[in-house]
Amino acid sequence: MADVEVTAAVRAEPSVVYDLISDVTRMGSWSPETTSCRWLGDAIGPAVGARFRGTNRHGPLLRWTTTCTVTAAVPGRRFAFDVDFAGVPIARWAYDLEPSATGCIVTESWEDRRVRALRVASIPIMGIADRAGHNRRSMQATLTALRLAAEA
Repeated sequence: MADVEVTAAVRAEPSVVYDLISDVTRMGSWSPETTSCRWLGDAIGPAVGARFRGTNRHGPLLRWTTTCTVTAAVPGRRFAFDVDFAGVPIARWAYDLEPSATGCIVTESWEDRRVRALRVASIPIMGIADRAGHNRRSMQATLTALRLAAEA
């Protein structure tokens, strides 16, 4: 079960929105925390098992990278991936798309996969005491930027 879910109505077809979401090289265009992503190895696009590296930031100084593995890539329906840092599970992200009369409904979800000790240790390192609240705000910003891109 997701720790946080955020939903937005988008006036664009699910296939259009899926193409934006699943092109991870564009994630830095709408995420306030992720600055860039690039496919790893032979991966050139979304497919189950494909891996990509995400580069992230929080504040002016804190930067880190994660390795992500695609767990679902269903065009027009669902794009999901697991995030690891140095081989340690961190999170599970998913984007689910449902057709609507005016385009689609996008639901972004985040599941915290960190063990308790890592959750506690990350508070002084990251400077984020309420990770769920922080992610909810970031997800709302991401979906707003994604909606604007899809509707343009």
